Amino acid sequence: MQYNATSPEDYISQVPDERQETLKKLRKVINDNLPKGFEEGMQYKMIGYYVPHSIYPNGYHCDPKTPLPFMSFASQKNSVNLYHMGIYAKKELLDWFVSEYPKHCKRKLDMGKSCIRFKKMDEIPFELIGELTKKMSSEEWIDVYESALKKK
Repeated sequence: MQYNATSPEDYISQVPDERQETLKKLRKVINDNLPKGFEEGMQYKMIGYYVPHSIYPNGYHCDPKTPLPFMSFASQKNSVNLYHMGIYAKKELLDWFVSEYPKHCKRKLDMGKSCIRFKKMDEIPFELIGELTKKMSSEEWIDVYESALKKK
């Protein structure tokens, strides 16, 4: 499902009523744990967290006018999805998350490369998401990102 929102608040107001409180809580957990150097806004029709051009002027290599994406979340048809590029780009972070997940949630981890899907709103491991959010600084994300680009 895509929403044509202009701000995180606008996005949350457009999702089904039964998901709004969950998304507000997810947003608060991320913002409370987000390291300095990242900003919140709308990217790819989702609530996104990125390195702004004021810190990383090069922007995203696919579209340099776009700030460097880091995390985002969205309400999809059957789930709330969290996208974390650090998990995709840094194996140690992925391994940490996969090993910690069962300590916070009884449900099997439903995950793609950078996408974590939560089908049951009352089983989202907010504390774990907070820990994940603060695990990578904007400086480290830029280093990981640039290292990946050099390998191509």
